[in-house]
Amino acid sequence: MTTPARRRLLRDFQKIQSDPPAGITACPTDDNIFFWKAVIFGPQSTPFEDGTFQLTLQFDEEYPHKAPTVKFVSKMFHPNVYIDGSICLDILSNRWSPTYDASAILTSIQSLLDEPNPSSPANNIAAQLFMENRREYEKRVRAVVEESWTAFSEDDLDEETKKRMDAELTQEFARVERDLQTLSPGTSQGRCASTSRAAEEKH
Repeated sequence: MTTPARRRLLRDFQKIQSDPPAGITACPTDDNIFFWKAVIFGPQSTPFEDGTFQLTLQFDEEYPHKAPTVKFVSKMFHPNVYIDGSICLDILSNRWSPTYDASAILTSIQSLLDEPNPSSPANNIAAQLFMENRREYEKRVRAVVEESWTAFSEDDLDEETKKRMDAELTQEFARVERDLQTLSPGTSQGRCASTSRAAEEKH
């Protein structure tokens, strides 16, 4: 049966297919339009760079008037991510709007990785290290980045998503090769974390 929520989710998926956000792949599972799997590649020039982080998005019939439940499946060390992978982000709670779609949600989460809100933490240890010992914080982040490589499996992804991920990885390898050739040095913030300005402008 077609419902407003199902129609909206189909439009969200069509948008992601036709205009995919950089470093993000997402699609509903074959047998459930309300349950999505996604992958966010760690943003460049951040401690999360090269990470391959898996997430799930659980929608229901109240979408888009109600935010989905979004969780990291991959292990995450971040001030605004709970131990169970739940994400403390304002647009998923008190600042949710029906204008947000799956693409905007995932783009905001990607931005959150490098723009945490340590003043209202979901992970107190990560927040404290972010504020007081950035070197140790980045060391812990790099550990989850490396773990994301070994934990990642494409077995549950459909062929279209695999192709898009292969394209993303090819672009990443090409970028790294260019950086090595030119020897360009890389460059490296209450309530739940607020949406980054860049993500809002993109949205």
